[in-house]
Amino acid sequence: MKLPGLWLCLSFGCAASPSPLCLSAQFRRPGDFILGGLFPFGKDLVNLTARSEPTLLHCQRLFTDGLIWALGMRFTIDQINNSSSLLPGITLGYDMYDTCFEPLVALQPSLLFLTRNGTTGIGILCNYTEYQPRVTAVIGPHKSDLCLVTAKLFSSFLIPQVSYGASIESLSNTELFPSFYRTVPSDKNLVEAVVLLLNQFGWNWIAAVGSDDEYGRSAQALFLSMAGNENICIAFDGLIPTDLAEPNARKQLEDTVKLINSTKVNVVVLFSYSLPAQALLEHSISMGLGKKVWIGTEAWMLSDIAASTPNIQSIGTVLGFVTRAGTVPGFQQYVAELFSSAGQEEFCRHSRELSRLMSTEVLDTQCQQCDHVTLGDIWPVLRVSTVQPVHLAVYSVAHALHRALGCTSKSCPKSAIRSWQLLHFMNTLPFEVNGQSFRFDQSHGTNTGYKLISWAWRDGTLTYLPVGDYEQSLYVQKSQIQFHTADKKEPTSECFRRCQPGQFRRIKGFNLCCYDCTDCSENTFWSSTDSTSCSPCPQHQWAPARSTQCHERSERFLFWDEPLAVALVTLAALMAALSCGTALLFLKHLHTPLVQVAGGARCLFALLWLLLQSLSCCLYVGRPSSALCATQQLSYALCLNGCLSTLLPKALEISLRTEFPRCAPRLLRWVTQGRAWLLVAVSLLFQVLLCFCHVRLGPDDLVADYKSLPREVLLVCGTQSWPAFALLHGYNSCLAFVCFLCTFMVQTPARRYNVARGITFATLIYFIIWIFFVVVFATLRTVLRAVTQICTILATTLGILGSYFVPKCYILVFRPDLNTGDFCQNCTEEEPQEDS
Repeated sequence: MKLPGLWLCLSFGCAASPSPLCLSAQFRRPGDFILGGLFPFGKDLVNLTARSEPTLLHCQRLFTDGLIWALGMRFTIDQINNSSSLLPGITLGYDMYDTCFEPLVALQPSLLFLTRNGTTGIGILCNYTEYQPRVTAVIGPHKSDLCLVTAKLFSSFLIPQVSYGASIESLSNTELFPSFYRTVPSDKNLVEAVVLLLNQFGWNWIAAVGSDDEYGRSAQALFLSMAGNENICIAFDGLIPTDLAEPNARKQLEDTVKLINSTKVNVVVLFSYSLPAQALLEHSISMGLGKKVWIGTEAWMLSDIAASTPNIQSIGTVLGFVTRAGTVPGFQQYVAELFSSAGQEEFCRHSRELSRLMSTEVLDTQCQQCDHVTLGDIWPVLRVSTVQPVHLAVYSVAHALHRALGCTSKSCPKSAIRSWQLLHFMNTLPFEVNGQSFRFDQSHGTNTGYKLISWAWRDGTLTYLPVGDYEQSLYVQKSQIQFHTADKKEPTSECFRRCQPGQFRRIKGFNLCCYDCTDCSENTFWSSTDSTSCSPCPQHQWAPARSTQCHERSERFLFWDEPLAVALVTLAALMAALSCGTALLFLKHLHTPLVQVAGGARCLFALLWLLLQSLSCCLYVGRPSSALCATQQLSYALCLNGCLSTLLPKALEISLRTEFPRCAPRLLRWVTQGRAWLLVAVSLLFQVLLCFCHVRLGPDDLVADYKSLPREVLLVCGTQSWPAFALLHGYNSCLAFVCFLCTFMVQTPARRYNVARGITFATLIYFIIWIFFVVVFATLRTVLRAVTQICTILATTLGILGSYFVPKCYILVFRPDLNTGDFCQNCTEEEPQEDS
């Protein structure tokens, strides 16, 4: 059916178009508040005509999309005007214009919307608070590049503009576009959904193509940024021309197909409108590009233009996201009734009257290819195209007016409302449409989510098969997708294999997406998917090779129940028992010549210190602490000093009698009898002072060593100050050295007991043990450090017992006949010899 009546009813013509084929529309209805409408119709027809004679199907789709959205706005306004609760007593009018898909053409009605109400001029004012423009709000336009131009104008006057199709992310900047709103999700949400889809199928080697316009460039830039963060590698990214009449357009498309083919990717992500997408698919088929997985968007996937490409079934699998929008109850019936009334004489007569009243600015140039449009032609498009975003856009303004006017369910006060006063109510409050609640988020958008659809061919007819949903998270019904592969399973698109848990990517060559998988070393772990390095564990944790997590280190020290500790404690107990047994034997024979010549009661005192020294080995077993570490060295030094201090008077006595016989009579009283105890007390007191200095300078402290053992934290007593350590033990070394010097050259007559020999060997053993001890102690950083100290204590104790006390015990027990005054005669009882 030819539709002159419908065209006249909508007052179609061309308003100052740069091309005679650009279709423009102007349709007005008066009301208390006027909504401006910007809808797309004609520019793509120009491109089609430049390439070849456009088919009726192409023309119909381009025309009917804009027609459906315009009728959607008219239907919604009629619905609101007929409502008795939203704006009772208030009438909404509208003023619709065709944008011709051209920013310059869209500027003319946009400037007209900004004119002062009732005039055709824009007032130049310093304060626009009371300024009332021709329209209260603007619905549209559809394309992002048009919105970038118009949104700057309307935001300058704070006129609410609600787009039903613009999705680029830059429009989310509310500082630049404070009055811009949209009833579709932004491209950021779309790109997030695409990235999740790629990750879910493990596709990480892909090509990304965008149309060379605001929509394509913005969406592709967002995608490239997010894909890099998600370890998705872009083998090729490029732009395809939108103006197919350009001389280089064909070559650009061919180069793009060649580059996609050279990368050997199996997945292509395409952000484009329908005509550039159709051109790329057409070249892909003609140039023999293999079957791929094409991931698209609503901008071309739902278009008959791309789907009508010859042999389109051979491109592979087509998946994509479309806005999840509901149906508008009553709209299809409204369109059907409108087409039905267009054939009536009364409708045509009224349309001719409106045509005569049309503004002289509007030319009467029509798109001849679109003259024949029937309800049967528009009905399939009506089922695919969604009018809900337009429906929501009009309702968002109506609800803001309801609140700004202070309407009730019965009436609205007829007061003047400025456009900027609506922004507060649109920003903060939700609105309800057909039983559903909607609201604009912080970026002035409504994220209604997406449906994942797949192109499915049934008996040669294209159907859009729902296979998933996305709203903050992605759900995919993989079993519903029929891939182009022989086994109908998803293809792979990888430059690399997925690394196993516990492996990191080692890049090879110059392409960051090609790498080998390498196991994480010990004490490192794999921290994130496809990480390029392994993360080191904290020092209090450890990890085996190829680990995905760290484990807590266990503490390592000399435990009471381990065999080595049991053996050492047993030896310490035997050494303590030996000291006690020797002391009891000496106590029993205290007044015999042998015990008296060895030192008498001072021997018991020395054996007491050796007993305490043996028991001090227990300080090195078990979990150490700071107090325990400080006590260890002090106890050893003090016990050893108590023993060496008792040997010092005897060594000095022997030296005086053998080396200095003339001085001996007057000096011997200071090293024998009761005064010898004074010497022992002074020596002990001096050692106590050195212990105090050691504590002040830097006692041993507990150290947690995380480096020596791979899986455990070693708890050891660390030496803080080596000078303090040398000062503490240096005095005992000096005592031992003095005893050695006093006794190592002494000669004893035959058939006499040599007391000096025992002191010599005791001090010599002490020096040998300490030479080894200092070397080992300074270098060891394991649990053997405590073992070394215990062994040193036991060896020193055994050396003194074995060289000085045990031989005397042998005589007391097995050779009592030698325990006589003659054999054990003290040197003091002999006559001193003259010095030669």
